[in-house]
Amino acid sequence: MVKEYTVEAGDTLYGIAKQFGTCVAEIKKLNNLVNDSITVGQVLKIKEDTDPLTYTVQKGDSLYSISKKFNIPVLELMKLNNITSTVLDIGQVLVLVDDMEQESNGIIFMPIYEDYEVQKGDNIYSIAQKFNTTVDQIRQDNNLTSDSLSIGQILKIKVGEDVFGIEECYGTGYDDLENNYITYTVQKGDSLYSIAEKFNTNVEQLKKLNNLTNTELSLGQVLKIKEVS
Repeated sequence: MVKEYTVEAGDTLYGIAKQFGTCVAEIKKLNNLVNDSITVGQVLKIKEDTDPLTYTVQKGDSLYSISKKFNIPVLELMKLNNITSTVLDIGQVLVLVDDMEQESNGIIFMPIYEDYEVQKGDNIYSIAQKFNTTVDQIRQDNNLTSDSLSIGQILKIKVGEDVFGIEECYGTGYDDLENNYITYTVQKGDSLYSIAEKFNTNVEQLKKLNNLTNTELSLGQVLKIKEVS
């Protein structure tokens, strides 16, 4: 699905790409841009995922409990949603998946999708054959819990991939993911051990990143947190 977005003050191509779950290179390609410069009021075409997997924050939720529920690391949730705080609001919508797949050799594979309207006589197996894909891929891309389809239902079908270098994809707003970290303010009752568990890291990593010589913490102390891979 292609939609239009009007550039606002403070916007960057990187920020817009993260907001819509797309790629800087994809936006530049779609809008015939030769560099990363954009102006306030400029209208951009954006190719947006029409059916991202999301979760609406409920009373009592925390990033930690949501990460456990969906088996997604806290830091990954924060990166996907471009948030720097662990504080959540009831009703806040979190994105749980990222359409961009990063490989260790510095390449981004960005899926290309087509919308397909289910016709009379179709089933998920025949559609998978028609598009040379798999039933599991269709289930995953459309968040299907069964193989039942309805006539007129719109399915998102993966038909290929665009390939970009990491810096090409993320643009000038990209910071090396290996050096990325978030900050956390120490709360009452926190310890290095509990913080390490909460953010899927370890005590030694926390001490090293924050130049700590012991495990003692102070209320309000700000720690750098980096997930252990």
